[in-house]
Amino acid sequence: MTYRKIDVSPIAGALGAEIGGVDLAQPLDDETFAEVRRAFDENLIIFFRDQTITPEQHLAFAGRFGEFDIHPFVAGLPDHPEVMPVIKEADDQGTNFGGLWHSDVTFYERPPLGSMLYALDAPAYGGDTMFANQYLAYDTLSDGLKDMLDGMTVVHSATRVYGNTDTAIAKYGPGAKSMQVRTGDDANATVEHPAVRLIPETGRKALFVNGTYAIRFSGWTEAESKPLLDYLCDHAVRPEFTCRFRWRAGSIAFWDNRCAQHNALNDYHGQRREMHRVTIVGERPMSIRDGSRAAAA
Repeated sequence: MTYRKIDVSPIAGALGAEIGGVDLAQPLDDETFAEVRRAFDENLIIFFRDQTITPEQHLAFAGRFGEFDIHPFVAGLPDHPEVMPVIKEADDQGTNFGGLWHSDVTFYERPPLGSMLYALDAPAYGGDTMFANQYLAYDTLSDGLKDMLDGMTVVHSATRVYGNTDTAIAKYGPGAKSMQVRTGDDANATVEHPAVRLIPETGRKALFVNGTYAIRFSGWTEAESKPLLDYLCDHAVRPEFTCRFRWRAGSIAFWDNRCAQHNALNDYHGQRREMHRVTIVGERPMSIRDGSRAAAA
């Protein structure tokens, strides 16, 4: 199918496309929005350049994809709690927010459909974001490993990132000044998701584990789980599954959190970077068996 209302230009072989012919400061007609949504489903991440939007306009566009999430551990804007500022100041020499491979907040019962990130201030160089296609990560596994994973579930938790642990406190404790991030015992809660999820819009299977929030396989200990989780997390971000996006002010990235991981590179010390993130609530992950039952019904 061709696009009539928008321009779609892939940026890599694995995933990602820039969308042209759209001004997100203006409401989109239904036909244009339908094409944007199709480009999102087909490319997993879509990018827009040279946009100038207010938080209200950001929310108006994002809201057409679903309801908003408010992050339980990171503060949003005072007047718009649904909009999370993601900031690293020029004099902050520590770690950056999102600076490791992950999918957003998979410790939720309903992890996000996606996140929409708008660049207000981008470094002259560095600070790119990488994305990895989890359809490809699943497709390239052996048949034997696919058969095993199709019936497995994984325990997810925020404890390693936002719990009262030495690692989390060192990263987000009193010394962190760029963002308002809290830690707490409520981060220790767990939820179980299928290791492989079926994406309703495409009918494709995506590997759904990440090194940030996936703690262990259900019914396995952490020690037993670690070798296989390590293998899957390394496999999931193989270079041929990835694309890399170079930010500049006015750029927007909107990624499908269900079937793509991302990693914000921390290679811009001495430069300021500020983004606004809006996250869209998703559905409860569907397992392969759930999909088979739904099809049979």
